Amino acid sequence: MEKEGEALADRPRMIAAGEMLSGGLLLGLIPVGDRFRRMRRVLHTHLQPKAAETYQPMQMSQAKKTVLDILDDPYDFHNHVITCAATTVMKVAYGKDTPTTATDSAVKTVRRSLDRFHIDLRPGGYLVDTIPWLKYLPFYGLELKLAFMGIRRHYTSQLNIVKQQLQSNTDVVPSFAKFALENGPSYGITELEAAFLAGGIFGAGFTTTSSAICTVLLAAACFPEEQAKVQNELDAVIGRHQAPTFADHESLPYLQAFISEALRWRPGPIANGFAHRTTKDENYCIPAGTTVFGNHWAISRDPEVYPEPDAFKPRRWINDEGRLRADPQFFIYGFGRRVCPGQHIANRSVFITSLLTLWAFQLSLDPTAPLDDMGFMKGIHQPCTIDFKTRVPETELRNMMLS
Repeated sequence: MEKEGEALADRPRMIAAGEMLSGGLLLGLIPVGDRFRRMRRVLHTHLQPKAAETYQPMQMSQAKKTVLDILDDPYDFHNHVITCAATTVMKVAYGKDTPTTATDSAVKTVRRSLDRFHIDLRPGGYLVDTIPWLKYLPFYGLELKLAFMGIRRHYTSQLNIVKQQLQSNTDVVPSFAKFALENGPSYGITELEAAFLAGGIFGAGFTTTSSAICTVLLAAACFPEEQAKVQNELDAVIGRHQAPTFADHESLPYLQAFISEALRWRPGPIANGFAHRTTKDENYCIPAGTTVFGNHWAISRDPEVYPEPDAFKPRRWINDEGRLRADPQFFIYGFGRRVCPGQHIANRSVFITSLLTLWAFQLSLDPTAPLDDMGFMKGIHQPCTIDFKTRVPETELRNMMLS
């Protein structure tokens, strides 16, 4: 799917979700064509690796706040992580500086719309996906049409806030929305397309990032021996008298391997992958027009690539020189021209939040509470209870997180 990325860049026609619910404006569902190329180009330009680096100070600040929130209320760690991810992505999308909590209306609206998309993307969910002309009947799919109007209204209102700031000549914080409003015409992007691109960054970004971070923390609690190896590395490289930073990234291969293994172990909320559509005949007897799924769950359990696939073994990601392997390529962000454009920002958020949390706390499962280790993949709000024990005296820890 990587080597044949051009032939697999298209999407099958998804009328209920892709046309009626999102109005043909959600980049992840748009078929290959002029709109897809224009929207993808402006998004990748703004989210390239160099641009992603500029958000690291803010991501560091949010990771520290997450540690403080866990200190104050460890039971609600899931919402703390959502707040961390949502605040980061809201800053990227719209330049908003104030915290965006799990209870904010914007988060609730987007979560409801994503829940709706997950339902409507299921094959056979709507008859219109089999009989396309039904979409033109005024009485058919009213709930889809009303939901689209709500999504459009929400995304447009968020973009208009930034637009009004620009028009009033205030000092507007850099963001994708600002970039799209100022440069959209040169990319051929309309304001409505810009609104859905910015909304897509926020909607897809905070849910996948928070799920990934929670999965890493769950893996640490479920596999204490591997957690101990990570923390031994942290103690050797950083110690316990100063907080880690992004500068420690290259010196922590086992932590990086642990994160990779955690996301292989439970590969996110879209474990089946999104549907692709071939646009020409392929060498594997796959004719043009075929729907192809890059099934993350199946790929992550291929024993030829990941021996003992059901075992949790971060060491599989380390080469003989003790460095992170360049292969196998990571697949959780998708494939080819449909790869997630926000992966560079998401990777940094997952890394720094996991790093600070595993440095600050020893994690363990509450033996008296139920555990659903598939819960974050299924979108369950709180599938487990984790106990957090500080590895640094609390007063020192708070001071370091506030500095």
